[in-house]
Amino acid sequence: MLEAKEISYHYPNSPWLFRQLNFHMKPGEIVGLYGKSGSGKTTMSQIIAGYQKPLQGEVLIDGQENIFKGPSPVQLIWQQPEKAINPRWKMKKVLSEAGDIEPDIIQMLGIRKEWLSRFPSELSGGELQRFCIARALLPGTKYLIADEITTMLDAINQAQIWRIIFQLVKEKNIGVLAISHDPELLNRISDRIIDFEKLRK
Repeated sequence: MLEAKEISYHYPNSPWLFRQLNFHMKPGEIVGLYGKSGSGKTTMSQIIAGYQKPLQGEVLIDGQENIFKGPSPVQLIWQQPEKAINPRWKMKKVLSEAGDIEPDIIQMLGIRKEWLSRFPSELSGGELQRFCIARALLPGTKYLIADEITTMLDAINQAQIWRIIFQLVKEKNIGVLAISHDPELLNRISDRIIDFEKLRK
């Protein structure tokens, strides 16, 4: 189980974004998190994924702190893929940096062979996001944090990407926190939905 226990955070000289926030997610579960922009959802996701430390509280994976050698079992997929990829690397290097990604995952995500020899600037946002999802689905991944990952995509690409994620996480028993301000999307993909405004109080 992935747990955030009594976590609190604020930026310097700013009010608390959230205080004593509690959250849990089980393997294989897709949890939708709904809330308005600027409410602290992204900061919470970065804390859960280990990119930031809470000022109070702790994040546990199977009862232990998220301190691991090598790739973390909690992977964060960012909203803007171009900011998560080195623009000077060709896509083959971008993928290889992550480690051993199963060929079946690359195939399911529709990553074409010719894309591997291109630079990020030569691909669309939807194509780049497929690479970011592939990099997150490592053999040791237990949980995915998906922060508005299809916001910039059209409805067809949104549906394709979420269908693939849904299939993969159910097959591999991976828990997913799907963060969005689109309640219709969350209703379609989630096992349960949390209102962030209620969670942070």
